[in-house]
Amino acid sequence: MKKLARTLLGAIAVAAAAPAMAASAPAKAAPAAKEHPGNDYIKQNGYKGPSTCEECHPGTAKAFLGTVHWKHASKVPNVEGVDPSKEYGMQNRIYSFCNGNDTVNNLKETPKNGLGKAKLTGCNTCHPGDHLSNVASTGPEAEAAVDCLLCHSSNYNYSKRKPVKTADGKVAISQDRSVEAALAVGKPGVKNCMTCHEAAGGGPLIKRGFAFDAAHDAHAAKGMVCVDCHKAKDHKIPTGFDPNNWANDGVRVACTDCHGDKPHKDADYDAHTARIACQTCHIPTTGGAVAKDFTSWTKDANSGFWEPTTIKREPASTTPVYAWFNGTVRNDPHFIGPKGSRADKKSKIYPFKIYEGRAFFDRSTGHLLSMDFAQPTATGDALAGVASAAKTLGLKNVKPVPGWQTIYFANSHLVTRTKALTCDRCHQQNGPLNFEALGYSKAEIARRKLNSAELWFSKLNAKEQKKEAW
Repeated sequence: MKKLARTLLGAIAVAAAAPAMAASAPAKAAPAAKEHPGNDYIKQNGYKGPSTCEECHPGTAKAFLGTVHWKHASKVPNVEGVDPSKEYGMQNRIYSFCNGNDTVNNLKETPKNGLGKAKLTGCNTCHPGDHLSNVASTGPEAEAAVDCLLCHSSNYNYSKRKPVKTADGKVAISQDRSVEAALAVGKPGVKNCMTCHEAAGGGPLIKRGFAFDAAHDAHAAKGMVCVDCHKAKDHKIPTGFDPNNWANDGVRVACTDCHGDKPHKDADYDAHTARIACQTCHIPTTGGAVAKDFTSWTKDANSGFWEPTTIKREPASTTPVYAWFNGTVRNDPHFIGPKGSRADKKSKIYPFKIYEGRAFFDRSTGHLLSMDFAQPTATGDALAGVASAAKTLGLKNVKPVPGWQTIYFANSHLVTRTKALTCDRCHQQNGPLNFEALGYSKAEIARRKLNSAELWFSKLNAKEQKKEAW
């Protein structure tokens, strides 16, 4: 069979989601690209999934099975208290934002609710396969199940991607493998990524509360898309360091990759970059869910289904908290957050979104218990979900007691230039930074004028005078 002339430029992140998630996403689709060099072949032979793509990209599907987007887990050497020989992530991790994972919340049909309705649901609806070949599966069937177009097509029909029952009663995820979708292959746009990443955790903008659009992010305003920063190689996606986001492909992305460590025209600002992360000044807001209660579920009057009680905020509507972070993670049953200190020269001050989750802990061990959402989704019975998850995990004699867990999320989007924190905003009595909490003594704060207009007044006034003269 004739090989195609040249390959696509740029490997990209893979996302997946149910059509309801796609419908909620305000993000734009992939920008129009030059016609894919394989279009003539597709028009003549149709699109048959990864086997068609591999006419030009041999071995890509098999390699993709080794990435985080397929496995939903990786080794996490920067997280304390976990087995360094094992992999952790959405596949198996338990924490109070999701309070479940792919293992206990595998895609399945819920029991019928009070209105006699049931639905197919599960954490792994956001998996770029067909569910018959599920998270971390390998082999020829798994390779054939990869949904390449989900990320690469700007004309993907998300209504075709949904949980369905097969003839033999299994639960599968259908895909859009149409010629129309295959002929629109190119660099993925924001929607290709945000279909999953915006909708994770229970609905639009819940988990991180960032909207990647021109109104909320300076990069989006310039027409950039996710993969302009998260530049992948062999489908391995660079990520930043996040106390909450453990699984990764072993490659990292940082603001300095593009902007360098002296990005300002002002030497005073550049002097800050050694100990203050770019995000601290350029992402002064956050949003999304601030708290969830998995011990108490709320019923939707229209559908009859239940959801964990959630308090959420709009994007860019809340203030982050600031802490030292050296890239390693403190991982306790009731706290997941950054490790670092002023004395640690590898640490910088970063902004974080604070989330608090109420869930069930085991009275005997103190460990957080996972929850199978099928039962409480139908009936609101949270303890039935805990019992089902314990059975799946082989846990016996668990004694559930309610408790709270605090999680620090990295605040890495909603980037602004015009509304960035400036000298006069940080160094004042009621500024966003709590210098004492960050390790500065009262005497040092006074001596260095860290909370005083005396530190910046003359310089700022000179700038204002120059503007007026101009």
